[in-house]
Amino acid sequence: MCLAIPAQVVELRDGDNALVDLAGVKKEISLSLVENVAVGDYVIVHVGYALNKLDPEEAAKTLALFGELGQMDALDDSAALH
Repeated sequence: MCLAIPAQVVELRDGDNALVDLAGVKKEISLSLVENVAVGDYVIVHVGYALNKLDPEEAAKTLALFGELGQMDALDDSAALH
């Protein structure tokens, strides 16, 4: 399964590239599919490409859901050990 993940643009680079922050992990991506992206904007990232810009509130909700899923996985792993 492939996921498209919200990421915040932290630096614009040469060409159509940008550095984004994916929950603390920095990754260089292409902005060639999206127009008018600025530092601080959130974009949906899939296989190294920004697919579209995302409202900051929507990005926060989506990232919170991903966080909850991660916590659920940790709880499931812990229960399996006991």
